[in-house]
Parts: sequence; C-alpha cells; structure tokens
Amino acid sequence: MIEIKDVSKRFDRIEAIDGVSAQMEEGNVFGLIGTNGAGKSTLLRMISGVIKPDRGQILIDGEDVYENEKVKQNLFYISDEQFYPAATPEAMRKFYAGIYEGFDNDRFADLMQKFNLSPDRRIVTFSKGMKKQLSVILGVCANTKYLLCDETFDGLDPVMRQAVKRLFAADMADRNMTPVIASHNLRELEDICDHVGLLHQGGILFSRDMDDMKLNIHKIQCVFEHETDIEAFLADQAVLTQEQRGSLYTFTVRGSLEELEQRTAGIPMVFSEILPLSLEEIFISETEVVGYDIKNIME
Repeated sequence: MIEIKDVSKRFDRIEAIDGVSAQMEEGNVFGLIGTNGAGKSTLLRMISGVIKPDRGQILIDGEDVYENEKVKQNLFYISDEQFYPAATPEAMRKFYAGIYEGFDNDRFADLMQKFNLSPDRRIVTFSKGMKKQLSVILGVCANTKYLLCDETFDGLDPVMRQAVKRLFAADMADRNMTPVIASHNLRELEDICDHVGLLHQGGILFSRDMDDMKLNIHKIQCVFEHETDIEAFLADQAVLTQEQRGSLYTFTVRGSLEELEQRTAGIPMVFSEILPLSLEEIFISETEVVGYDIKNIME
C-alpha cells in the first residue's frame, strides 16, 4: 500500500503540493485526476522517491521511499522525459534491466513485436504515441509491484489505449500489480479505475472508491403529476443538484438504486427514470458540493 501523509512541496514561491493525504491500496487502479499544474507530476515524483517532500511522509508498504533502494525496486515511474536523447528501445531495455532485478527481457522482445515497434530505431524519431507505448512496455517488463503513470494514455489512439488497459489488467490479475494513473482526462480513466482522487491547486478535493460513487449516486429524470408533490419528493432525498426544463425535472441524488426506488414509489409521476452517472457527471456533482465547479477546473 502507498500511504501519503500530509505531504507538501514548494518550488520557490510556488506551492506545488499542499497538505495532501491519500491511500492507494494494493491490486487496485488509483486514478489521480487534475489539470495541468495541479501537482500530479510532482506528487508522482515524490511517490517514486525522485524528490523529497518538504513536509509529511510517503510510505511504500510501511517504509519511507526517499533514498531507499530496496523500496524503489518495487516502483516504476513512467514520465514524459524518461529516454536518453539518442537512445534506442534496446538501449533503454539494457538500462532498465541493469536497474530492476526482475526485468523480463523475453517479454520485452515479445511486446515490442506485438506493438510493431523497432528495438533499434532511435526513439527521437518515434511519434508521441509510440513513445507512450514503449514506456508502458518498459514499465510492465520491469515487473514492479507499483507502476506510476503520468498521462500515460495521452497521445494513444483508442485502439492502443484499450491495448494498454488490457495489458494493465493482465498484470494486475497475474501478479497483483498496482497502477497509479495521473490524467487530466476523466473519460480515459472511467473504465479502468477502482479509486479516484481529484487534485486541484496542490490539494486533493476528495478521494472516492469508484464502486461506492457509482452505486450511491444517481440521476432521476421525472415529470410530476402535481407540482405540489415536488416538496414531498425533495424532503425524502439527498439532492446534490437540481435542474428544470419545462415540466421535466432532473435531480442528482445520493443513495442506492433500491433506496431511490422506494423513496419515489409513493409520489405520483407522469414519467420517471433513474439513470447511472458517468464519472464526469459524478465529479461535477461532488465538486459542486464542496464549492468547486469541475467544468471550470478540468477545462
């Protein structure tokens, strides 16, 4: 497990990370959502032990990560700047194989072939997507327990994005790998994350389990038989947002599907429908509750 305890980091006058606390459980995919400049890369570098927090502590399986070579054997950090200027994939394989004792050279050769990447071509000539693919291949072949991914899906086409996600899923099933994926794009993470945290202006606004969020928040669209029934409906609901277009009301409501069905059963309606929410809709609702507008944060 990765434990982040009241961590802060300042660069000159810029507070990149301010009092962040979070837990990242083994065998789960943790999605770290935030805009450019929110502090995602800084937090990942601290988790990987590249830089030291000014305050607080980061523990990997109970041990401090900074300047701890034994702990770092369990971490692989996929960054945007991890290749030497004139390097080839084969040179990077040799480099990482010399660092990580469990590096799987045979799997590296196999995946390079499957992704149609040349091991002897200079990486500087690769497209952005090809560089991302190579980064992922090196990361999974290092056979580390934790894989830290900084905007890993950025630059991948939809087919390659799904291929990488399947690769992650296979390693999670086979050896309990734990990916931590930082992204500014909610849609990229919706179908892979078990837990998500929203990082904004150096702090985590909230951290939630995906299943809990999806099972305990719904959208209700309805048309009441009588306008006077609206007050009775609202009295029984934990309403997060409310919108009206003519006679059609749309509510975002906290609660399980069964609870919502029971609460609305006794209220006369011309039409009603309970719908699940997308990850983006959930975040919009949750951030509005804590006083932020994610539509502005994530643009």
